[in-house]
Amino acid sequence: MIEGQIDLGLQAVGAGLAMVGALGSGAGIGILVQGALQAIARNPDVSGQIQQNMILGIVFAETIAIYCLVIALIILFVL
Repeated sequence: MIEGQIDLGLQAVGAGLAMVGALGSGAGIGILVQGALQAIARNPDVSGQIQQNMILGIVFAETIAIYCLVIALIILFVL
């Protein structure tokens, strides 16, 4: 009985540690948007191109967070 509880607790800890990677992704997105907004403020003529590249960068950064979520869910529900 206690072994099952320890396993469940360790799975929860592992899932929490897997989600630590999402912190870096969130910080990276914030820095990316800040840089894009500064660039648009300095040169509004190319705002469309800057915005397009910003969205592409956000998508790439967000995939890391999604991978972390998938790994956490696998740890919780599959293992």
